[in-house]
Amino acid sequence: MDLTLSPAEEEFRDTLRAWIADNHPGKEPEGDEASFAFRRDWQQKLNERGWAGLTWPEEYGGAGATQIEQAILFEEFARSRAPQMANVLGLTMGGPTVIAHGTDEQKARFLSPILSADEMWCQGFSEPESGSDLASLKTRAVLDGDAYVVTGQKVWTTFAHHSKWCMLLARTNAEAPKHRGLTYFLMDMEQPGVEIRPLVQITGEAEFNELFIEEARIPVENVVGGVDNGWRVAITTLMHERAGLAFALQARVQVALGELADELRGTTDPLIRQRFAQVAIEAQVLRLLAFRGLTSTMKGGEPGPEGSLGKWLWADINQALTTLAMDARGPAAQLVDDTWTYRFLRARANSIEGGTTEILKNIVAERVLGLPRA
Repeated sequence: MDLTLSPAEEEFRDTLRAWIADNHPGKEPEGDEASFAFRRDWQQKLNERGWAGLTWPEEYGGAGATQIEQAILFEEFARSRAPQMANVLGLTMGGPTVIAHGTDEQKARFLSPILSADEMWCQGFSEPESGSDLASLKTRAVLDGDAYVVTGQKVWTTFAHHSKWCMLLARTNAEAPKHRGLTYFLMDMEQPGVEIRPLVQITGEAEFNELFIEEARIPVENVVGGVDNGWRVAITTLMHERAGLAFALQARVQVALGELADELRGTTDPLIRQRFAQVAIEAQVLRLLAFRGLTSTMKGGEPGPEGSLGKWLWADINQALTTLAMDARGPAAQLVDDTWTYRFLRARANSIEGGTTEILKNIVAERVLGLPRA
């Protein structure tokens, strides 16, 4: 793995850096609606430049860029404190899944509005009793003429309140083994059978939601990858989730680490200094691991289970980093409400969202290391 940028990659980085400097939208406003509109406008501007779906094939509206160029974009976004794009789940998970498994008609219908941020996407996988054991989900879909009638409940559905489409996993065959009776649907969120209830987090935000689905209808043409083949399609989505976000997340860790270094400059407490050094070492390992994952994806074409390791380590490192920032302040941390306070509180979810750390460890053990199942 050679981390030296080629002349073409350096040119891309310089062009991107200059463009961000000229077009940076400034500080993200507070409030859910204002923040969402701000990030949507930013994505639309990026899409006009051809950078929203940077690695998507040109035939689907992307730039056909390399994974290394995508990594450069993530690092430049983090370096410049640029906002994330609004349709992050559609860009990193939904779009790549439709490209991999969708029909030509689905690609023509769904991909362009993802890039333009005209239609937001969310992910309907987890349920109240089916989080880590996803294949045990109970949401059912019954064929009724030219549509499936869906009833069930989903939880922890990020950005559902902004979304037009949901990547929904439901059971279509109760007689089949649990992994084989699932189907992957694209569900229209804007229909009477779908109720969205926000889940307020410890930060005061409500980016997660519960979905209550009561006889919602999904046309048969919105089945992705074939009936009862949903588990295979869902794995594609999950691999893209962990691999697609891994580099962006580690890049933001590097920025936060630099900010903490500035705050701790001059600190003489040996324990604080030692803990900071350990986090800095682990953050660099995470960056190198992210590059390794990119190399593997470029060789194989699809992200593999190794992406679970990056997400697991990122959760550990980001929690350690934000905890260190609070501990370094001592008792005064309880009286301050600033960026580090928010980061510390938000980081509590890192080891749960996007796959719990316990499940990710199992994936690494079984699918990467080849260890026997317990």
